[in-house]
Amino acid sequence: MKIVILGAGQVGSTLAENLTNERNDVTVVDTDAAALNDLQERLDLRTVKGHASYPMVLREAGADDADMIIAVTDSDETNMLACKIADTLFKTPTKIARIRATEYLREDKLFGAEALPVDMHISPEQLVTNQIKRLIEYPGALQVVDFADGKVQLVGVRAYYGGPLVSRQLKELPLHLPGVDARVAAIYRRGRPIIPEGDTTIEADDEVFFVSAAHNAPKIIAELRRLDRPVRRVMLAGGGNIGFRLAKALEDGRIQVKLIERSRERARFLSEHLHNAVVLSGDGANEALLREENIEDIDVFCAITNDDEANILSAMLAKRLGARKALCLINRLSYVELVEGGSIDVAISPQQSTVSALLSRVRRGDVVRVHSLRRGAAEAIEAVAHGDRHNSKVVGRRLEEIKLPAGTTIGAVVRGDEVIIAHHDTVIEAEDHVILFIVDKKKVNDVEKLFQVGFSLL
Repeated sequence: MKIVILGAGQVGSTLAENLTNERNDVTVVDTDAAALNDLQERLDLRTVKGHASYPMVLREAGADDADMIIAVTDSDETNMLACKIADTLFKTPTKIARIRATEYLREDKLFGAEALPVDMHISPEQLVTNQIKRLIEYPGALQVVDFADGKVQLVGVRAYYGGPLVSRQLKELPLHLPGVDARVAAIYRRGRPIIPEGDTTIEADDEVFFVSAAHNAPKIIAELRRLDRPVRRVMLAGGGNIGFRLAKALEDGRIQVKLIERSRERARFLSEHLHNAVVLSGDGANEALLREENIEDIDVFCAITNDDEANILSAMLAKRLGARKALCLINRLSYVELVEGGSIDVAISPQQSTVSALLSRVRRGDVVRVHSLRRGAAEAIEAVAHGDRHNSKVVGRRLEEIKLPAGTTIGAVVRGDEVIIAHHDTVIEAEDHVILFIVDKKKVNDVEKLFQVGFSLL
C-alpha cells in the first residue's frame, strides 16, 4: 500500500516505523529537515521537505497515486486542509486527520463528503483519556482493550504472589471459575512471550493476556492477583487537554477527583469548568503538597503533563508516599520499558494509542479493529471471516485445522451477539468476528492473508 504521512513528529514517526516494517511504500512530509533525515537513516522510506498542505509538496510526495494520506501534523487546520486538497486535486481514496481541538470534534457535520472529506478523524487526547478511564475501572489491569463493540475484552494483568491461579496450570482455570469461559492468549515472562498450553504454569510477575466476554473480565483479574478494591479517590497531575477531559469524565461518577495544575491561569479555568473536582494550583512533584493532600489515601495517581521527566518523577514520588497505583503518560517510547513494572504501575504511550486507532484502516482483509500491545511488539486484531470452506482458509474449519502463523492464537469468536471463547474444536462460520493475538508483528501479513477470500468467490 502506498501511504503518505504528513508530519514527522512522535506520532508520525511511530506510525512510519510500523508501516515500513510491514513493507508498505511510505513517504513522510515535514518542514523539519533534521527529523526527516533521522527517519531516513533508520527506515526504508521517502521523505519530502515542505509544508504539508501545499499542493506542490503533496504532488511531490506522490499524493496523486497514493492509497492513503494520514495527516498528523501539530496543526488541526493543516491536517484538515491537506485532506481537502488531497481529495479535490488528487482524489486520494482514504484521508485520515488528527484533530485535537474539541471545538472541531463536537461538530459532526464538519466531516463528510459534503464538507471536509476526512474519512477518519482521531483525537490522541480522547484515546488516552478513554484508556486511562478504563484502567481506573479495572484497577488490577495493565491494559484493557475492547473488541466487537465492547462484547469482548482483551485484558493484560501482572500476576501477583498470592493470586489463586499463580503456580497453577492453565487447565485449572475452569475449576476456579466454574461457568466463566476465558482463554489465555499469551504470557510474557521476563519480557519473553510464551504461547500458552494447558500445562503451562503461571508464575508470579508474569504478564498474562486473556480474552473473555466483557462482563467476566473482573472475575478473571481477581484470579490472577490479589483483589483490588474499587477506585474511590483519584489524583491527576497536569490540567492540560487530557487532564481536563479525564477529570470531567470521572467527576460525574462516585470518584473523588483532585487535579494539580502548575499554571495559575489554567487552574482558574479548570476550577470554573469542573463542577465536582478539587483543583489545586501547584507542582505535582512537590512532596509537601502531596502529603498535605493525603497522597497515602489516593487509589490512583495519574501524571499526565506534557513533560515525560516530570511525569516519571511525580509518579514515582506519589507511589513512594503511599498512592496505591501510579499511572504515567510518556511520549518517548524508549522510556516506557524503563519505568513500567517498577514503582510505576502503568506507562501510557499516546503514540501507541493513536497507531492502534490508525492500523485498522491499513490492514488488508476485513480487519475492523487493531490494538498495538507491548510497546508495539505484539498486536491484537479483530478480523471478519468471509466466504465458505472452498474459498476461505478459515470458514467452515475447526481451529485445530487452521494453520496459524507461529506465535498467533485465536482467543474468541463473536457470532451476532454471542461470544464464543475459542477452543480447539470451535468451528468458524461466515461473518464471524475472530479475535486474534499475534506475539510477533512480523506475522501480521500472514494472518491478514488467512482472512482474504480466494478468487472463486468473485
